[in-house]
Amino acid sequence: MAPDMPGKLIQDPDWWRGATIYQIYPRSYQDSNGDGIGDLLGICQRLPYIASLGVDAIWISPFFKSPMKDFGYDVSDYCDVDPMFGSLADFDALVEGAHANGLRVMIDLVLSHTSDEHAWFVESRQNRDNPKADWYVWADPKDDGTPPNNWLSIFGGPAWQWDARREQYFLHNFLSTQPDLNFHNPEVQDALLEVTRFWLDRGVDGFRLDTINFYFHDAELRSNPALPKDQRNATIAPSVNPYNHQEHLYSKNRPENLKFLERFRALLDEYPAAAAVGEVGDAQRGLEIMGEYTSGDSLVHMCYAFELLSGQRPTASSIAAVFDRVHEAAADGWACWAYSNHDVMRHASRWDLSPQAQRLFATLMVCLRGSLCLYQGEELGLPEADVPFEALQDPYGIEFWPEFKGRDGCRTPMVWEKSNHTGGFTSGTPWLPVPGEHLSRSAEAQEEDPTALIHHYRRALSFRRAHSALVKGDQTPMQATDDVLCFTRSDDRETLFCVFNLSDTPSVADLPSGKWHSVGTELGSIAPGPDGRLHLGPWQAAIAIKTNV
Repeated sequence: MAPDMPGKLIQDPDWWRGATIYQIYPRSYQDSNGDGIGDLLGICQRLPYIASLGVDAIWISPFFKSPMKDFGYDVSDYCDVDPMFGSLADFDALVEGAHANGLRVMIDLVLSHTSDEHAWFVESRQNRDNPKADWYVWADPKDDGTPPNNWLSIFGGPAWQWDARREQYFLHNFLSTQPDLNFHNPEVQDALLEVTRFWLDRGVDGFRLDTINFYFHDAELRSNPALPKDQRNATIAPSVNPYNHQEHLYSKNRPENLKFLERFRALLDEYPAAAAVGEVGDAQRGLEIMGEYTSGDSLVHMCYAFELLSGQRPTASSIAAVFDRVHEAAADGWACWAYSNHDVMRHASRWDLSPQAQRLFATLMVCLRGSLCLYQGEELGLPEADVPFEALQDPYGIEFWPEFKGRDGCRTPMVWEKSNHTGGFTSGTPWLPVPGEHLSRSAEAQEEDPTALIHHYRRALSFRRAHSALVKGDQTPMQATDDVLCFTRSDDRETLFCVFNLSDTPSVADLPSGKWHSVGTELGSIAPGPDGRLHLGPWQAAIAIKTNV
């Protein structure tokens, strides 16, 4: 039996469906000890603020022991906290504090690979016949000494690194210091499930599963085919990265993954209300894989693909097309939508959004079917920071500079105050510079301004919670007419008709027949005009409701 969970949360096994999850990048959220790096106790200090937003859960990016070559996504000990973030006792305090504030806690599990400093890899690389010799993906070179196939790393170059001890190559889909685990070995699966149990027993409510479609590789090590140029896109990797030139049939997305996900879900089901969201990293088949991994009740609860994390500002027609594909590929699954995260340029800059457009996209998000992820600072409308090359920390940006500046611009510290150059993040020197233009958008400054974006986010999340049809209801196919997007959300109690003008020019839309009442005026939603039509201004929404009982 699972242990009693700390805190006062109701153990609703369905809490995740339609939930809003707030992502915290711990290095950059709040520093409690003045070393310039955010930590777990810093997050504890800010739990009341997070709860005030109206979110349901927090997702904390990795805080495990790590040499930090990829800032925690290279784990050297899955069952301990890196000293820069605190201790296990600090984590326990965080869970207790989150639960006391009505927040569930999800942590970022990086299962596809470890650091090369992990004890498992240190043992595995010693020779070819040690107990963990087959825990990672090792392969002999071709006769000419080159790697066994053409697989590429997302971080640039071949996905194979030569190891002189074993005179073999090992696979790394990311940095060469991040060797891939061999999921074809049942012992590896068992060890990772024990890691999962360790954190469940400490009271976590769920997991964000990093690179969920990378777990298995093709056992025959077949080379990936070339991807036609017209099918390439930069959703997963920047356009200058040759990773985009391959169709990744064999280096990821393998069918064997479904059996492991069944084992993972069975473990989570032993606990009252544990849930997981998977990150599907694939530029061509992301929605299809999301559908595969979330269908039924035996795999993961929800997944997110990268369609709304793309570089192009979404249009009415592009959003409708995404949801048409979701209906085709994942009608029985559950999506989790995000505009921003720690890996992409902040969407305020990526899509070049005016303040009015930022509000409209926030309103649109809370009306979508699925669960939601908000990235820290999104509620403040923070733009992407311009981090100079000499201050860069991200190896991805250093590799592809200047055509791709990496991920540091979305990872700069959270701004809490407007009164000092670090925005209240630290009393020391921050690990990344705090942009001066962020200070005027600090949480403190926005709390004092009733027209600020943070209040719109609070109202939008409150509106979603107040309407059951938005949380768990059905959604009709979207209709896109020019720049206007419309759809309905409904359950047994209510139906909401949602209309969004995604442009700088006014437009007109019509309500369906029926007895509709306007709602959402606090979000800028308009009522029909004297002619009964919806006269939408630029970046304006209209939401109407009718009861079904």
